[in-house]
Amino acid sequence: MGVPDQLADRMSMAEQHEYLRSRFSRRTMMRGGAVTLGAVVGGAFVPGATARAAVPTRSTAPSAQKVDGRLVAPFGRHLAYGNDARTEMTVSWQVPVAVDKPFIRIGAHPWDLSHRIGAEIRTLYTPAGVGASADHTQYYVHAKLAGLKPGRTYYYGVGHAGFDPAEPHLLGTLGTFTTAPAHKAPFTFTAFGDQGVSYHGLANDALILGQNPAFHLHAGDIAYADPAGAGKTADTGFDARTWDQFLAQTESVAKSVPWMVSYGNHDMEAWYSPNGYGGEEARFTLPDNGPDKKNLPGVYSFVHGNTAVISLDPNDVSFEIPANLGISGGTQTTWFERQLKKYRAAKDIDFIVVFFHHCAYCTSTAHASEGGVRQEWVPLFEKYQVDLVINGHNHQYERTDVIKGDKVTKKLPIGGTAYPETEGVVYVTAGAAGRSLYAFTAPDSYEGHEHEVDAVASFVNTKDGKVNETVAWSRVRYLDYSFLRVDVTPAPRGHYTTLKVQGIAETGDRIDHFTVARRAK
Repeated sequence: MGVPDQLADRMSMAEQHEYLRSRFSRRTMMRGGAVTLGAVVGGAFVPGATARAAVPTRSTAPSAQKVDGRLVAPFGRHLAYGNDARTEMTVSWQVPVAVDKPFIRIGAHPWDLSHRIGAEIRTLYTPAGVGASADHTQYYVHAKLAGLKPGRTYYYGVGHAGFDPAEPHLLGTLGTFTTAPAHKAPFTFTAFGDQGVSYHGLANDALILGQNPAFHLHAGDIAYADPAGAGKTADTGFDARTWDQFLAQTESVAKSVPWMVSYGNHDMEAWYSPNGYGGEEARFTLPDNGPDKKNLPGVYSFVHGNTAVISLDPNDVSFEIPANLGISGGTQTTWFERQLKKYRAAKDIDFIVVFFHHCAYCTSTAHASEGGVRQEWVPLFEKYQVDLVINGHNHQYERTDVIKGDKVTKKLPIGGTAYPETEGVVYVTAGAAGRSLYAFTAPDSYEGHEHEVDAVASFVNTKDGKVNETVAWSRVRYLDYSFLRVDVTPAPRGHYTTLKVQGIAETGDRIDHFTVARRAK
């Protein structure tokens, strides 16, 4: 459905756009079932050979008319580490209308910024008839920075023709970021899942900023532009404009803290090829060291200090919501084991933290546990002694005892310590970042309000449907808004290095804390 090669070679991007506008009807556009991802600069974002296009007509096409750049301010800044968190950072932002020559400036001081470094615009057009909004075009801008110095704080400003952050009256728009250190050093990171746009999301962001984290993990279901979350074009209520609100909401944190996302079921926006992730690829630039960037853009890893972090895509293994079940053909699990083996053998890495959306172990009455995760990945968590698994999906806080082989190997009370080298894995559901809350079958039990229950009724989603189970591993349950704080403290070789994990409520109160300890390499 793209421009024929013999024509494309002789046509500018604008001429190709006009060709497509005139060639395809609105009926053809909607029958395509996906939305075009194009690039204003830098060539096509999604190759025509791999993306089915919903092509706008003359009456519904996004306007190519430019607005005076002096009247347009960037918003929704968000950072992400590159493949090497010590030397690479991507700065991403949004503009409300098309602009010319976007760029970034960077420097060690706000008064000493670099020359302009060109940035890439990715244009995402959503036509009327896809979801709840009318025609909507979004312009996402990305600047990938490399060759940075480890452990260094940089100032940066983003702009375009007519808007230069180096001008004195725009210095207030500058942001900062800090690269990962070259050596082991103490640091803090935060995590949650299922935020969306809400007052509770704003409150959690404010508290997270106060923790001064080195980075933040968002374990899927990011903005909820698709509230149905089945990953189908029949999903109702989709509104692409929700992303504008979300990125503006999170900017207070994400402009200075790498906001590392994984993808959940509500992030499979089926109108964007391929596999519903085309929209996410327009909005985010994540490390590209995963097994299959086209099918699994949310699968990657990075290292900060003595801790390796791995992001997985559970949509690939989900029995409960099977829209993308099996899209990797097993390559994700193969890659995951390869990463675990590499990191566990690395002499400078002590901890491995894995985060993703669907829960391996949770007793929520909504989604509970995902059997696909238990089948594919839990044996690897145990084989390679993963230190902490962080999930979302269920909108509440729940923390397990130490588990191995689906059984409790050690009760882990609030304030307790787990030793993954010999005992097993601890799982935390931190899905109460902002969306409406779910429910438990057992009473809440959290710091200062403990109510121990050794048998909790729940279920697990399997390939044959829901299977009821009674579990003994549900140790902490808190049904209100919250997030996770993790403090990493290195130690000399042979001594115990620690992850101190805390559940923090929207009120600022601590609802849980425990320690993961292992001997430093």
